[in-house]
This record gives sequence, C-alpha cells and structure tokens, in this order.
Amino acid sequence: MTPSTLSQPSAPSGGPGVAPPKTAAPGGDDRASRLRSLALRFSMLWVLVLLVVAATVLYPGFLRAANLQDILTQNAAVGIIAVAMTFVIISGGFDLSVGATYALGSTVFAGVTKSTGSVLLAGVCALLAGLAVGGANGTIIARWKVNPFVTTLGISSVIAGLAYVYSDSAPFIVDDVSFQYLALTALAGVPLPIWILLGAFLIGSVLLSRTGYGRNIFAIGGNEEAARLSGLRVPWLVGSAYVMTGVTAALAGMIDASRLGVGQADVGATVALDTIAIVVVGGTSLRGGEGAVWRSAVGLLILATLTNVFYSLNISQHWQLIAKGVIVVTAVALDSLLRSRRT
Repeated sequence: MTPSTLSQPSAPSGGPGVAPPKTAAPGGDDRASRLRSLALRFSMLWVLVLLVVAATVLYPGFLRAANLQDILTQNAAVGIIAVAMTFVIISGGFDLSVGATYALGSTVFAGVTKSTGSVLLAGVCALLAGLAVGGANGTIIARWKVNPFVTTLGISSVIAGLAYVYSDSAPFIVDDVSFQYLALTALAGVPLPIWILLGAFLIGSVLLSRTGYGRNIFAIGGNEEAARLSGLRVPWLVGSAYVMTGVTAALAGMIDASRLGVGQADVGATVALDTIAIVVVGGTSLRGGEGAVWRSAVGLLILATLTNVFYSLNISQHWQLIAKGVIVVTAVALDSLLRSRRT
C-alpha cells in the first residue's frame, strides 16, 4: 500500500483553522423551557384574571360581595361534584351518571322528609342512595372491565327511571322549615353551601396532592397496567373514585332541593356536562394521569363568571349553552395539542 492511499488524519477539534463548536448560553434554554412550562401550567388562571377584568367592565356590580356570594352559592352544588369528578378523570375514567344521581338525591331527600318528617333520616337515605350508585359504577367498571362511558350512561338511565318511579313523576314539595336549613343556614355570614364547597376543595386537594391515595390515582391514570403490576389495588382505587362522585352528586341534589324547597326527578339535565366542563376547562386531561383539584376550582370560577355575566347582560340561556359547549371543545382540543407537542 502506497502512502497516497492512506487517509489523512483529521485536524483535532478546535485546532488551528477549525472553528470552535458553538455552545448555548448556560442555562438559557432551561430557563426558557421552565418559563414556557410555567405559563402553560397556569394558563387558565391567567384566563380567569382576564375574564374577571372583562366582567367588571361589562357589569360594574360584578365584584360586589353580595354578587360574589350569589355566584358561589348558585354553583356550590356542581362545584362539589367537580371535586370528585377530578379524581375520576385523573384515574382515566368518566362519569355521566352524576346528573341522574343528583336528581335521585334531590328526590329521596325531599320524599323521605315529607313522609317521615325527619330531615336527618332523609339526608342519610339520600347519601346512601348516592353511595349505592357510585358502588355500582365502580364495581362494573373496575371489576367487570366495562367501558366507563357505556357503564355510566346505562346507570344514568336506570337511576333516572328509579327517581321517576319513586316520585310517581311528581315533585315532592316540602313545607318543613328545617328542610331548608342545609341551604339557608349561614356561618359567619357565609351560607353553609359555600362552606361545604370550600371544605370539599380543601379536602380533595390535600387528598390528591399530599397522600399516597392521590399518588396512586395519578399512577392508574398514567398507566393502569403498570400500576397493577406494581402491586396497587387498582379495582379498589378506581371504585372509590366513583363512590366519591356518587356521594357528592347526591349531596349536591340535597343542597339544591333544600334551597328550592322541592325535590323532583326531572332536574340535573346539564349537571354532567357542567361538571365535566369545570374539570376540563380547569386543565385536567381527559386522558388521565394529569390534573389537580385547584385546577377544577379555576374551571368552576371561569364558568360561574361567564354565567353570571350572561345573566347580568340578559343573554339568552341558549347562547349560554352554545358558549359552554364551545369552551369545553376548545379546552379538550388545547389539551390534545399541548400533549402532542410535548410528545
């Protein structure tokens, strides 16, 4: 082999005549990435701030204490359900039966009060009815592996039918003053439903973010099979989330029945949509494994603010439904887009 056929050694990196490699500014990319991540994480919080500013301009009385109290009181029931729905959605599930359970709780609470005169017994019966619905959903979904959408839709039909049968398709009008204590009692000048709402968000937030139970719910939503292989009691954990939605939906029905003085089976038609909208708009992913209770609180305030402004401006309820649907679809599309970009 002649010397001309040998390959010449390349110049060492950074040697004479060779430009030194370009390096990024230390920490520059990491800092920008953290800022983008922070902005995305709290994006709906910024939306809420802008919405409150706009609401104040459009409706000068928006920030009055009485108006804010009315907003929270009127949305306390659906907000309580949203706390439990956050657990279900993070676990990778879905619950369309909360509207029917809400109606069942309202009907049983009023019906038992009217027939026995005991508000306490009526409350226990209504909560047990919600517990039974949640237990049925959890068993069918977690143990029998039936699709959550199909299961809760079917259970919703069954529960709605039972509520109509129990009430004989007629509302239970309750004249007992004690029946309205749940909704009209105030502590430190604040209605009891608001205290229950705040307590639900506080307990739910601690349970989800500060306990092993909450971490397990996230693990199941992220990868159920991996969670099962790691030794988690997946059926029990998933079932418990549906029990929470059942009980909170019944409690929500009790609160609104107490506020109106009547329990009936034909209420709650939009409760499921409202609850899921609150959770999704707040930023909890429908694909599971990602979300937070504080996000659902933000979602509740966003939709409650919109509803209050619509009513104050005398905008038709039909347009409110259209706006709510558009917001939900946009939130889901945005979540899908962000996930695909991260992937």
